[in-house]
Amino acid sequence: MKRALGPALKILALRMPAFTIPALAIPALLFAGTMRAADAPVVVTSIKPIHSLVSAIMQGVGEPELIVDGAASPHTYNLKPSNARALQEAKVIFWVGPGLEAFLEKPLQALGRNASIAELDNAPGLVKLPFREGGAFEPHDDAPEHESASGQHESASAAPEHEHDHAEADHDHGAFDTHLWLDPMNAKAMATMITTTLVAADPANALTYQGNAKALDDRLDALDTEIKGIVAPVKGKPFIVFHDAYQYFEHRYGIRVAGSITVSPETIPGAERVSEIHRKAGELGATCVFAEPQFEPRLVNVVIEGTRAKSGVLDPEAATLKAGSDLYFTLMRGIADSMKDCLSSA
Repeated sequence: MKRALGPALKILALRMPAFTIPALAIPALLFAGTMRAADAPVVVTSIKPIHSLVSAIMQGVGEPELIVDGAASPHTYNLKPSNARALQEAKVIFWVGPGLEAFLEKPLQALGRNASIAELDNAPGLVKLPFREGGAFEPHDDAPEHESASGQHESASAAPEHEHDHAEADHDHGAFDTHLWLDPMNAKAMATMITTTLVAADPANALTYQGNAKALDDRLDALDTEIKGIVAPVKGKPFIVFHDAYQYFEHRYGIRVAGSITVSPETIPGAERVSEIHRKAGELGATCVFAEPQFEPRLVNVVIEGTRAKSGVLDPEAATLKAGSDLYFTLMRGIADSMKDCLSSA
């Protein structure tokens, strides 16, 4: 009898784990997942490109919240009640700064008192470029030089101090262009500040943040090399953009932006301005004029009328992209591919 029962008991013993262990493990796994979500700090980000970088660094810990979602633009955004609640509950808040998200400056002072607020335009190591205004966005005569004799950009430490004056609905928010993320090397500098801020606010997850940051840094280096290859064939061809958001991309990759339809996207250009850019497009032989998803494409058609230029679309703030950790890479590749496609066919 013992000999008969022995093999049967062994078979039951082998079979039992396949059925009982997963069932017993389910509550424990659910509890662990709940604990992870509960332990994650509440992190709020302003715009999609910043949300993407923060999401990549927070993978395995939590998901940051996003304020300017969908096709909205930080240039024209109005804070929603749900955004206000998120700011009030946040432990960490990331934004570029008042030069870009002017709508956030006062709410952060009122609602973000309990949060660690990281203004990423102060990240060490950023390259900062002065705004180009007037004419086809020629720099002011008294604008500070931002290239050395070697052609290298000056670092953030050498950039002029910026002022926080937002009374005017234009780009006079300081001495530099705030579309900083359009250079992957600036994205790397911001990612370093993001990591430092998260580690300080949530030291229990420091190793995860630091490991994710290293992986992100490597991906940004690879992206930089990839984009150089994409735009290399069209570097010498001039083009015109809707507003002057691309000079970090331009300076990083040596492409040739000839002008912008409007200096500031908040301001609809008048007939004289459009006529001036139309003339500029003809004089320079601009091969493409690029619209943006959030703004009036009819103006682009006016500018290219009677010229040999073609129209395209660039999306510097990721209005048409789904938020997430991969968005930054999709955004940058999309800009490079749009430039190459339009300029190659012109």
